[in-house]
Amino acid sequence: MSLPVRSLTPAPADPILGLAETFKADPRPTKVNLSVGVYVDETGITPVIPSVLEAERRLLAKAGPKGYLPIDGRPTYKSAVRDLVFGPDHEIVTNARSATAQTPGGTGALRVAADFLLQTGSSRTIWLSEPTWPNHPQLFTMAGFTPRTYPYLDDSGRNVDVSRMLAGLRGAASGDVVLLHGSCHNPSGVDPDPRTWAEIGQVVVERELVPIVDFAYQGFGHGLREDADWLDGLAQPGLEFLVCSSYSKNFALYNERVGALTVVAADSARAASALSHVKIAIRSNYSNPPAHGADIVDTILNDPDLRAQWEVDLAGMRNRILANRAALVDALVAADVPGNWEPIRRQRGMFALLGLGADQVARLRDEFGVYVVSRGRVNVAGFSAANLPTVVAAVKAVITG
Repeated sequence: MSLPVRSLTPAPADPILGLAETFKADPRPTKVNLSVGVYVDETGITPVIPSVLEAERRLLAKAGPKGYLPIDGRPTYKSAVRDLVFGPDHEIVTNARSATAQTPGGTGALRVAADFLLQTGSSRTIWLSEPTWPNHPQLFTMAGFTPRTYPYLDDSGRNVDVSRMLAGLRGAASGDVVLLHGSCHNPSGVDPDPRTWAEIGQVVVERELVPIVDFAYQGFGHGLREDADWLDGLAQPGLEFLVCSSYSKNFALYNERVGALTVVAADSARAASALSHVKIAIRSNYSNPPAHGADIVDTILNDPDLRAQWEVDLAGMRNRILANRAALVDALVAADVPGNWEPIRRQRGMFALLGLGADQVARLRDEFGVYVVSRGRVNVAGFSAANLPTVVAAVKAVITG
């Protein structure tokens, strides 16, 4: 008896993680992987940062039973990550009009958000920026949404096209869901400025949209609070929205799958009610969250000394990314590679778009062993003094023909 499916024809590989497998199989010693969105140091290794090592030592020393966590996670973790997103003195916190649930990574938070919205009567239309993270349309389609797109970048691919973006959002129907990148836009690295965030918030109110903020890179752009500049545009009285947080990047805890979903409601009663529905979505999916990674984050954020060390660790990662952005721009300009590269210096987060076509991306991979994603999206953290000249020479070759 065969499986009751129409076809077991192999599915296409994931456009990012699948490319990593191809990279591993490439025998060329000069190959360079700039595709996967994982922070690496100068040696190409994802480090275990000192604050995490100390937190794990403390957790091991006090190891206890490994029973189930509550459906929505540990209370101390939930309050710590809520305060990290909003700041402990923000009116959302002081008025208790939010509810947070621990999730397995930011991707888990997005899926729980999708399930929560649909089970509570949401519109089935979700608006995604063009471009967006490749897993966004797949994730929301599998959950039951119909994705549509709104314009995001101008023709240069280096700036937000504010007028076209706002016009696209105004085309959404009342009650539609809109996904917004909180900071460090993936894949472009291009973020709205505070004035544009205020305009986005106004359109959300006018059109009665339901925002989901994908906040995966807090602290990787310019700072913990600086990267939450989207909040002023959305944190308006009565405006309800969801925030999906990931701690894979800013704690370098990729394989621990640590995240959170926070629902911001009009008042505390609606927040509590929302959490009851979020718990149903979690219970019917993975029942309750894993502990270890979240316990690391919990330990760090609730200890002043460890919190201070973590902020130093985070600044080290952030400053390396900023330095790599500057080095990339300087190298492209020095090599006379055609294009306006200067805006890349001002962008935020791990990613930048080189503006390459599919044929150019394929040439980089096949001829030069340089692995990037569509449109020439590169992980800026992946550059090093050793590989930058190789990459720039390859980019110049595919652009100039």
